[in-house]
Amino acid sequence: MTWFLASVRDADEAAIALAGGADVIDFKDPAAGALGAVAPEIVREGVARVAGRRPVSAVLGDLPMAATPLCAAAEAMAATGVDYLKLGIFPGGDAEAALAALAPLTARVKLVAVFFADRAPDLSLLALLAERGFAGAMLDTAGKNGARLLDHFDIARLGRFVAECRRLGLLAGLAGALELPDIPRLLLLSPDLLGFRTALCGATGRKGAIEAESVAMVRALIPGETSKDASGGVDFRLLAARGYAPAQESDPALTDRVHLRDFVLPMTIGVYAHERARPQKVRFAVTAIIARPRRAVADLRDVFSYDVISDTIRMLADAGHVGLVETLAERIAARLLAHPPVLKVEICVEKLETGTGVVGITIARAREAAALAYPASAWGAGA
Repeated sequence: MTWFLASVRDADEAAIALAGGADVIDFKDPAAGALGAVAPEIVREGVARVAGRRPVSAVLGDLPMAATPLCAAAEAMAATGVDYLKLGIFPGGDAEAALAALAPLTARVKLVAVFFADRAPDLSLLALLAERGFAGAMLDTAGKNGARLLDHFDIARLGRFVAECRRLGLLAGLAGALELPDIPRLLLLSPDLLGFRTALCGATGRKGAIEAESVAMVRALIPGETSKDASGGVDFRLLAARGYAPAQESDPALTDRVHLRDFVLPMTIGVYAHERARPQKVRFAVTAIIARPRRAVADLRDVFSYDVISDTIRMLADAGHVGLVETLAERIAARLLAHPPVLKVEICVEKLETGTGVVGITIARAREAAALAYPASAWGAGA
């Protein structure tokens, strides 16, 4: 399960995030920099308001990579009773010495290091974090100028970050001006945590107050443990958004088609030796047959994102050499059919640089009938 982290600036915002279903309540002052710290007394009040119902984290501020200021800030914030402390890995300073100095704190509080995708992050430090007992690592953005995480790291590179964290036993988090359409794309990577501030504040921006409606929308797009509405009944719209399609909410006879055409990527593919030596352009065309909800389409909870199709292809292209176009087409089909709204797919894979014209294959695949009404997987399954 991917956790939904909501960054809040005080106890009142913490209460809104808690009521809206956030999995982690994260204290941060958006007016004080990328990782602006909230005063310890405010964090302590927030911890009391949350009262153990959710994990609580707090940032240490935009501090240099120096042992003395980081340790002093960490000690003060750990005393508030938070479960996690987040510290930024900023350029300059002595990161290795600072991380070593913080290591004793891991016996009392979980430490999470935040790297900045727009500041040439040194991800070789991930191994050191694991050695020092850190709980996890996050990728965020330092500049809050409208550029999103995906503007700095593409989906394949983010996938490699998540995979490396997992290999090292670290929790992997992603944040950085994330927007609602980013959610299904990033869920493909199965990160442990997605962090939000801007998307929770509506039209007021990240320095404004978070809004209950915006919190609820983010919550609805991230698979969670609960699926009940306010009255205690089953919220089928929420279930559908989280990747489940009960029979009464969709009808396989009512379908839409989501298209991706003329999508070209360089990748290594082919059985000849020279095809392993250099990438060649490959063109993709995909049509996904989607079970249409019975209700009118209103927002992102009711649609299947074409970005999920293109990102799936990017991730497979980044995974390494593929011998046959047939193999690649089958892999794309299997991953897309793992998404509950997808009933059928038609996939065309073409090699454009063979010297003998355009060659390729088109396949059509369908979900097994038994899986249509009650699929076991959620958004991002099979990634």
